[in-house]
Amino acid sequence: MSLTFVILGVGLGLSFYMAWTLGANDAATPTDCAVGAGVISLKKALLLFALFSMIGALTQGFMVMTTIGKGLVPSIDLLGAMTVVLAACIWVTFCTWKGLEISNTHSVVGSVIGYGLVVHGAVDSRIVNGIALAWLLSPLLSAAFAASIYSVLEKVFRRSINEEKVQRTISALLIVSLCFSAYSFGANDVGNATGVYVTVAQRIGNMPDYNTMLVLAAFGSLGIAVGGLTWGGRVVATVAYKIVRLDPLSGFSAEISNALVIFLFVTLPYTMFGYGLPISTSISSVGSIIGVGLAKDKRAVNKETIARLVATWIATPFATAAMSAAIYSALSPFFPRI
Repeated sequence: MSLTFVILGVGLGLSFYMAWTLGANDAATPTDCAVGAGVISLKKALLLFALFSMIGALTQGFMVMTTIGKGLVPSIDLLGAMTVVLAACIWVTFCTWKGLEISNTHSVVGSVIGYGLVVHGAVDSRIVNGIALAWLLSPLLSAAFAASIYSVLEKVFRRSINEEKVQRTISALLIVSLCFSAYSFGANDVGNATGVYVTVAQRIGNMPDYNTMLVLAAFGSLGIAVGGLTWGGRVVATVAYKIVRLDPLSGFSAEISNALVIFLFVTLPYTMFGYGLPISTSISSVGSIIGVGLAKDKRAVNKETIARLVATWIATPFATAAMSAAIYSALSPFFPRI
């Protein structure tokens, strides 16, 4: 067996593991509001997450894969792809074990930047700046949308005399928003697991761009589904219960806002510029939950939990960039560049 296929096999194994950690760590993103509001069990929420994240990955996953695999850097070689995924896996596994809701997108983007600085001496600053701006704006937009939607709906439903019917309607809408959020998550996040293999898979498999990304999306979405179903409940508890308590109305407001923001950042930039912006779906979700928390009662927001999460998010791209650069520099003298 040639060295190329050994490295490829190890790298794809790590990618599947990365997809698993995506599901395990970020299953909280689409499910936290519905579970926190008490309208669906954790088990059922995770099943819906698995199904709709796969649909999103297969239909729109290529939009962010293009950015991760061919946008930040001109190309990623086989050892580099394995290194990027390895560095991200180490960080995500550590933080998930600690029960921290971290950003997988920050992990992978940081790893790609670390690789790019070592191999190419630079990365595409235009795309990096766009991603950084999206990271800053997404939680703010989610919070603003969620607070606005909650305030409007709260006034509308307060006038209703049939409280039970109102709650049933909102609960049903919350399930719909969970599915939409899971779809958007799959479209945004599958590229984190397999996007680094776009150029490698094209070179080895001799497949067109779209076919390559469809195969990688199917591979990654399977890992995400398995991760969500096996370990996803660990982090759901942090976001669903520890930041602010949610009722069905606040849960719906947060979830629909989060889903919309993710969908817009994946779709609009790709339509306009050819590169979807990989935002942190977990940060966007927390932003939406904070938005409804502030709209309801500023005292309801757990500031200690928020501070811990923000510190982890800021540290993530720097940590993975350093790890990726160090691992590639250590291994590259012993492996040919493929």
